[in-house]
Amino acid sequence: MAGHAISPATPVWGAARDTFESVSPATGEVLATFPVDGEREVAAAVRRASEAAAWWAGLGFDDRKLRLLAWKSHLTRYMGRLARQVHDETGKPLDDATLEIINTILHLDWAARHARSVLKPHRVPSGLLMYNHSAMLEYQPLGVIGVIGPWNYPVFTPMGSIGYALAAGNAVVFKPSELTTGTGQWLVQSFGEVLSEVFGDTQPVLQLVTGLGATGAELARSGVDKIAFTGSAATARKVLAAAADTLTPVLAECGGKDALLVDADADLDAAADAVAWGAMSNAGQTCVGVERVYVAEAVYHPFMEKLSEQLSKLRPGEDDGASYGPMTLPGQVDVVERHVADAVARGGRAAAGGLDSVRAPYVDPVVLVDVPADSAAMREETFGPVVTVTPVPSLADAVRLANASPYALGSAVFTKRRRAGLQAARALRAGMTSVNSVVSFAVVPALPFGGSRESGFGRIHGPDGLREFSRAKSITRQRMRPVIRTTTFRRDSRDMDRLVRLVTVLHGRLYQPRRRGRR
Repeated sequence: MAGHAISPATPVWGAARDTFESVSPATGEVLATFPVDGEREVAAAVRRASEAAAWWAGLGFDDRKLRLLAWKSHLTRYMGRLARQVHDETGKPLDDATLEIINTILHLDWAARHARSVLKPHRVPSGLLMYNHSAMLEYQPLGVIGVIGPWNYPVFTPMGSIGYALAAGNAVVFKPSELTTGTGQWLVQSFGEVLSEVFGDTQPVLQLVTGLGATGAELARSGVDKIAFTGSAATARKVLAAAADTLTPVLAECGGKDALLVDADADLDAAADAVAWGAMSNAGQTCVGVERVYVAEAVYHPFMEKLSEQLSKLRPGEDDGASYGPMTLPGQVDVVERHVADAVARGGRAAAGGLDSVRAPYVDPVVLVDVPADSAAMREETFGPVVTVTPVPSLADAVRLANASPYALGSAVFTKRRRAGLQAARALRAGMTSVNSVVSFAVVPALPFGGSRESGFGRIHGPDGLREFSRAKSITRQRMRPVIRTTTFRRDSRDMDRLVRLVTVLHGRLYQPRRRGRR
């Protein structure tokens, strides 16, 4: 298509201030123009946020909760407008955009309502040796959080950091993807409108900076108190390098190569439906999307038949009847094409679709079988509507192969045996596993979301997500004079003698394994 000569984020150089254009990936239409913020603009935003952070933290849990719930209400009442914005910038169907916003609303509500119970000061046991002290633990806001968001889920994913960071009492400077800057702008403006129109008092607690990769690097080195990044592992390494100059901690969610395991006794209809949705929805552009499937040999052929039937009903496009939209990032089409070509060249074959499925900006569903374990389609994140299916002798073999990936984000297991499902879920190294469903863990606000290895580190969502944007503060208070003096130069031999005898009585018992009696 001629319209796709323009990238979805086209820089326009030479103006008084550099700008870039947001472009529809489906039509090539220019949607908006935004400025490229540099070091000066980013530093100014962080400076304003630092001042606003003190005001926001000073409001306390209840007043922050009220404001965040008002924002949640605004997102709910205007979700149609926001869904249209997401659709225009990403190309995903309106229903999928709406579903993304609904999930965001559920998480924002949870963070607002649970911040106090998770982060409030609470007493902890001081121990016998320190019985004359009271001990307290509390979680204080970090200050300013820099959020660098992705384009594939431009509301749900960054709001997993923004909403929880705000609930924890921080200010936020948000740099959305250059492909979905309009969506990021909508979120930031809506929050400001709620604070000013509903409450009458506002400070720049949530701010927007716009630009390409260099702007994100400036935010990473700006001296914010933490960076929350979502994107590729390669870009995460650049963010980490930039943040290292100021020893800024980073939360990184870097994608995945998620596996779905199908046991011999699984509900094959449900498993096939889950693979179809998990692999193909959002054109496969999902960090916890299904990219690898391991199926018990005994049910491999009937499973493939059911999967083929499911995929035959899917069609990408821009119209209302399309199952999913275009590839949002044009360069990702090349990745998909390379992975399919490499798999076929190495002896794999396409059970559905193939190289002819790649017709930019759309990619029809592709299922690859007999793919070698060292091929790109098995080792690298494809991030497109492509899935590999591999027969395995047992569920244990499926777990072993799933764990062989350098990624460890999400996963799924299908089996009718409750114990086997939980055992496999615990054995998978992924940070999250759903049993007899797909990506359901992301919709449960109380569960942390994140991975390890090439999938990154740190957690959003749930209590862990609130604590991720807080610093633990430990406080002790001496209530009475100690009987045994320890941390003083006035300590004498009698103090040490009492201390040694006390510790010996409490901890000197010899622990041995119990001997089993004779029968």
